[in-house]
Amino acid sequence: MTIRVLVVDDSALMRKIISDILNSDPDIKVIDTARNGQIAVEKVEQLRPDVITLDHEMPVLDGLHALGYIMSECPTPVIMLSAADEKGAELTLNAFEYGAVDFIQKPSGTISRDIEQMAQEIRSKVKIAAKAQLRNLNFMGEHVKCSKTRETRYEKQKPITNTFRSTPRRVMTKKILAIGSSTGGPRALEQVIPKLPHDLRAAVLVVQHMPAGFTASLAQRLNSQSSLEVREAKDGDLIREGVVLIAPGDHHMEVTQKTVDGRTVEVISLNKEPRELGVRPCVNVLFRTLAPIYGANVLSVILTGMGTDGAEGVELIKKAGGKAIAEDERSCVVYGMPKAIVDRGLADSIVPLEMIAAKIQQLI
Repeated sequence: MTIRVLVVDDSALMRKIISDILNSDPDIKVIDTARNGQIAVEKVEQLRPDVITLDHEMPVLDGLHALGYIMSECPTPVIMLSAADEKGAELTLNAFEYGAVDFIQKPSGTISRDIEQMAQEIRSKVKIAAKAQLRNLNFMGEHVKCSKTRETRYEKQKPITNTFRSTPRRVMTKKILAIGSSTGGPRALEQVIPKLPHDLRAAVLVVQHMPAGFTASLAQRLNSQSSLEVREAKDGDLIREGVVLIAPGDHHMEVTQKTVDGRTVEVISLNKEPRELGVRPCVNVLFRTLAPIYGANVLSVILTGMGTDGAEGVELIKKAGGKAIAEDERSCVVYGMPKAIVDRGLADSIVPLEMIAAKIQQLI
């Protein structure tokens, strides 16, 4: 069945480039385009597309407010186009709150060079979005509904702040909570990380499929909501209890051992080796390095996402005596990565998203 797409961008050049990319796939057809958010919401109501690609920065009605209207009045899978800067990253995270399924990083520099690199990503994400379970996005709905005819201004959403934060411990750990996620992952992580207690007796390592420039903002947002310290990982970071480290976009994250003052410690190692399964960072890359070091002290968690990333790594962790939690299909935006764990018989627990934090505490 052909996927019908509405392309929304204020740039005529970008509308044509994206339309040409999508129309080159026989399974996708661009049914129309729109140059601003107001026109977009009108065409969504008229045409009922299967997927929408939506730019952030547009006149009359910007992408965020158009998204809010669409998701409250005519829920449709939406992929945002976002610039790779601090403002673009923050807007993207807000878009997830408003119900976006995924995002595509807008090309920078020479468009003809960058667009070829993102063409396959655009087609792939449109196909994934068409299968997304919108009921599991838990978007804000009526809280973000806005007028189609009135120009609106973007207002940054205030983060949910956890007022209690423990003093960061300087304790090395032998227990690891390792989390992998992809499509729908930023929202899922907001349902897990902030619910973990300040005295969690484990270090937390997270791989979320994201390009460079976006994971720092994700870490900052989660940090503002959590009693644990959350930050983007840096090369050489020590693995410490009660600290959440998120793999930086476009970098694989591994754990290695080195000797400091006569004792062996575990540290983060980042690299830009080739993509695995088409992604960097890759969950398998991290998990492969955890199994031989931590063995039975690893609890792996696979959240919503397309594909099979994480399955190979979880299998190694299980062979080393560790455990695995898979998100239940009923709460996944895309039931791909957790399904791979379940189908291979690797999941010790299959848990809906809202109960995963509690299950983690039980097993840790």
